[in-house]
Amino acid sequence: MTIRRRAPHAGTTPLTEPPSPAATERAPSAGVGEWRRGWPLVSAAMLGAGLGPGLYQNLSSLFTPGLERSFGWSRGEIATAAGLALLGALAAPLIGRTADRFGVRPVITASMLLLGIAYLWLATIGGAIWRYQIGVVLLVLTIPGTSSLAYGKLIAAAFERRRGLALALGTSGLALATIVAAPALGWVIGRYGWRYGFIALAAGSSVLALPLILLAIRRAPRAIVAPRAPPSEASGVSARDARRDQRFWILVTSALLINAATTGLVTQLVPIGIEFGQSAAQAALLLTAFAASAIAGRLLVGLLVDRLRPQPVAAGFALVSAVAFVLLALAPQGQATLLLLVFLAGLMNGAENDLLPFFAARLFGLRAYAEIYGTAMPLALSGTAVGIIGFGRLHDAAGTYTPALGCGAGALLLACCCFLLLPDRALPGTGETL
Repeated sequence: MTIRRRAPHAGTTPLTEPPSPAATERAPSAGVGEWRRGWPLVSAAMLGAGLGPGLYQNLSSLFTPGLERSFGWSRGEIATAAGLALLGALAAPLIGRTADRFGVRPVITASMLLLGIAYLWLATIGGAIWRYQIGVVLLVLTIPGTSSLAYGKLIAAAFERRRGLALALGTSGLALATIVAAPALGWVIGRYGWRYGFIALAAGSSVLALPLILLAIRRAPRAIVAPRAPPSEASGVSARDARRDQRFWILVTSALLINAATTGLVTQLVPIGIEFGQSAAQAALLLTAFAASAIAGRLLVGLLVDRLRPQPVAAGFALVSAVAFVLLALAPQGQATLLLLVFLAGLMNGAENDLLPFFAARLFGLRAYAEIYGTAMPLALSGTAVGIIGFGRLHDAAGTYTPALGCGAGALLLACCCFLLLPDRALPGTGETL
């Protein structure tokens, strides 16, 4: 196909000439240079994700038995309260615009401090479920400043050739923290009670993580961390233009479907394992398998999208996870089988956390990256709410997790179709694609 070159429109990312042989030869050293400059930012992203509110989401089923015993709430009531509280994510576009205008440092700092306050609130709640819901709302308000909305902009500005892998490593902090924290937090809750579990999470986020994060990003470009003026001249499109683009809505729909399936699963993993004949300790290991799969999904997809066309890669991961959900719905027996299926089911959860920021930067540039990502976030998190509420309520209605797991498999198949339909980047000034 012959491509006609035209002058790029204002606000779009300009095309570059095809790389020369000399430039191709320099590619490996360019990638090494990116890592030399950008590894502190990747480390900060790992800390922010690992000790952010996502850790509670992944480990929330450890708190469910204690909340049931203390207050008499059912699993469906707990799931509904947590799911409805995700409406707090509606603030994400405003937080994203703040990060674009004033930089990511103040957003990161405020989010981690609020996260500690939210955990301490949850540690002191009484029997009224609305108190629990307020705590989860506070947690949700910290998601943008501890996610790829903030750290993805830092990484995308520092990496180009190895952006997929850098984002994968940055977002893998949550899975790594889940592996370490699941048995440790389970021990704290078992020995001292669920309230001390929340206190431990508060100390990890505000006392341990925040100082290290601020130290790691201190040398990041001022234009990203704390700009003196709005980045109106940065490459990319405005948030308004992105919202008018069909690719934005296809991408958001895929994230919504993936979150509905995988978040619904992880928030019920311990009860699912117990229902399948596992002891409480054995069921807790399913969280470790899910976290390990999230790491594998992130790293594999990060490596592959740097080298291959990303849409088929994403679709393949969604298909594998969908098949695992179908097999889980058949109520398999045996710990080894359950661990394997949970691992495969969680692959797409890990991949999605890398794919959304990767595609956002690839398709729309960095000019309004945080606002675009912030606009996508509440829409994507609505899938999280559907999954959390749906898995709990479907279990209450059917007495089994089979219908919920079947719905999860269907959602992942639809996400697979979304990725296959997602166009590549449009050439400026033409209707053609790369």
